[in-house]
Amino acid sequence: MSYVLEENDPEILGFINQELERQNTHLEMIASENFTFPSVMEAMGSVLTNKYAEGYPYKRYYGGCEFVDKIEELAINRAKKLFDCAFANVQPHAGSQANCAVYSALLKPYDKILGMDLSHGGHLTHGAKVSLTGQIYQSFFYGVELDGRINYDKVAETARIVKPNMIVCGFSAYSRKLDFARFKEIAESVGAILMADIAHVAGLVVAGEYPNPFPYADVVTTTTHKTLRGPRGGLILTNNEEYAKKIDKAVFPGMQGGPLMHVIAGKAVGFGENLKPEWKEYAKQVKSNAKVLAKVLMERNFKVVSDGTDNHLILLSLLDKKYSGKDADLALGNAGITANKNTVPGEMRSPFVTSGVRLGSPALTARGFKEAEFEIVANKIADILDDITNTQKQEKIKSELKELALKFPIYNKAIF
Repeated sequence: MSYVLEENDPEILGFINQELERQNTHLEMIASENFTFPSVMEAMGSVLTNKYAEGYPYKRYYGGCEFVDKIEELAINRAKKLFDCAFANVQPHAGSQANCAVYSALLKPYDKILGMDLSHGGHLTHGAKVSLTGQIYQSFFYGVELDGRINYDKVAETARIVKPNMIVCGFSAYSRKLDFARFKEIAESVGAILMADIAHVAGLVVAGEYPNPFPYADVVTTTTHKTLRGPRGGLILTNNEEYAKKIDKAVFPGMQGGPLMHVIAGKAVGFGENLKPEWKEYAKQVKSNAKVLAKVLMERNFKVVSDGTDNHLILLSLLDKKYSGKDADLALGNAGITANKNTVPGEMRSPFVTSGVRLGSPALTARGFKEAEFEIVANKIADILDDITNTQKQEKIKSELKELALKFPIYNKAIF
């Protein structure tokens, strides 16, 4: 309990404690969310939040940076060791800003980007028209087949027609492995730069549980939360010295002013956790739990896109149901399961309604859930969706899942 907040702003403290209660009693299954380490939160809540440090280590525009220089240098070195690469920029405030900085560094306005279609599992910053990336650059898209998998021959054909300056491989809702070698082959065939956005799977990549985009990708971007369990933020990596210099200039002074030194310290702490031997066990469990989730739901006659998963997420297709992804999202929420509606291959509804639900395993795995717990949760999801209008059943399941959740507490209130 924070006595300072209790005295100075009890209203905010009340909301924080309510959110802590929600996180402890609900099941977090949004694939892009996770529970970070208490040590990361401690670093982020430190005096580092007071320090401006425009520039880079030992080349700042402000005085008094001798200690934050060492912190950023440590974050950089840990990131390079973690991803086995020559360069890391740890300053981007988010994955979206990391992506935009790479485009700014390596492309000119109206250059061509070929990325995964947002409605097929891509990300806004892969050229979606509603994003600045789709307004500053000419954006073209590849997608998935009705089986939920990328057809690389079609990607190659599109690349030959479009002749993009950059190909982006990455996703926010794709449950299979990306073939980085094939993407590199396609990029080289048309003279394009290859950027891999591994925001969703970075934690699996560093554990050896998902293919590494190096040495195929020219540039790699990621967030530092999601499967990495660090603080909210972005990261840019490359082995190309020329690109590295351009990326540094694009991040600062091109995209951002002062870096968030308290977040960079949190990144360093998170990378330290990722470098520990125990991290590999966590990543293995994330994948195993996702596979159990997919298996049980398919056994309960639900359609899982691509019939399974190779990573931390599954996409549930409800095209054969009378209800929508939005309906399912609300019903699951009523039962204490936090998920998100999502478009699916063959989508017939609007992006605001959708015909699917995305479910992920990282956050519950961080709490200590294993295969047995995921089997229980998967069956409860099926029970809810099989009788989606039954609010009494939703309330009953919410009570049962709360009892399960409280066996796996996240944080002790004392750390606040």
